[in-house]
Amino acid sequence: MSRIGRQTIKIERPVYIRESAAIVGVKEGEGPLRDSFDVVLTDDTLGESTWEKSESKLQKKAVFAALDKAGLEQKDIDYVLAGDLINQCIGAHYCMRDMDIPFLGLYGACSTMTESLSIGAMLIGGGFADNVLCATSSHFCTAEKQFRTPLEYGGQRPPAAQWTVTGSGCAALSSEKGIAMITHVTSGKVIDKGISDLTNMGAAMAPAAIDTLIAHFKETGFKPSDYDLILTGDLGHIGSDILIDLMGREGYNLRNIHNDCGKMIFDGEKQDTHAGGSGCGCCASVLCGHIMNEFKKGNLNKILVMATGALMNPMIVQQGESIPCIAHAVTIEKEVQ
Repeated sequence: MSRIGRQTIKIERPVYIRESAAIVGVKEGEGPLRDSFDVVLTDDTLGESTWEKSESKLQKKAVFAALDKAGLEQKDIDYVLAGDLINQCIGAHYCMRDMDIPFLGLYGACSTMTESLSIGAMLIGGGFADNVLCATSSHFCTAEKQFRTPLEYGGQRPPAAQWTVTGSGCAALSSEKGIAMITHVTSGKVIDKGISDLTNMGAAMAPAAIDTLIAHFKETGFKPSDYDLILTGDLGHIGSDILIDLMGREGYNLRNIHNDCGKMIFDGEKQDTHAGGSGCGCCASVLCGHIMNEFKKGNLNKILVMATGALMNPMIVQQGESIPCIAHAVTIEKEVQ
């Protein structure tokens, strides 16, 4: 690996996304990307007695699906990097307790998918591993309980609110050839612009996305036009509009090259998700499902994927604090000659 800036690393040793798997809930399966997912649930409880158990089982299903598609067994995996949104990351922890694999738990809120891909690429690129699983999950019902109010409360959602995706994605990274390569990693900084509205995550997270994107372009020398797609994870409609507007003021035109997983996974007109999707499972399921399928079809050659996370909890916001956010970016491309 070689550091090419304060925040960016170029991965010199080949790191491949060997395979990936995505599993989503009922509502997500009613959206425009339905055919991109490996499994669409018919019951968001997955037969469990609590929503937390449901999410843990959801993540486990995605991990095993990725292993199966990659033709790997647990003994082949050097590390699992995983996280979620529930207190103390119990979705990932209870997923992993029955698996005999070294585990590194991560919390980057909704940025966790690209955080795991970043660290996984560094582990393989640095020669410390040959096979790494990167997984995240979220569940609408656990997130509502965690960050807002239990569903039984029947709280109203304002127009700026986003719908937490019930879904999980797992990417199997490997030193052996696969679908596409991870070639660059730009790690984000914690950015806080003073926004304290828990129901407007897009506006809170957009400044972090802008900061990471500008660092990526300056340190790599890449331009937006060098990419087929610049994909954010969780900004939704409001955050995406802010990103495009403010990046334009900085001299970067993203208007025809940017999309957001939170805009793609739901039909905004038919599904009443307000500002779009969010949650760890949003970027994870769209990337590990739809985007990897597009690479397989030859429709994509080089993308930048950047998931964004709001690093707060309800208690600290109730104490009057604003919302610090972060964004991590990963360049994924077809094999570099």
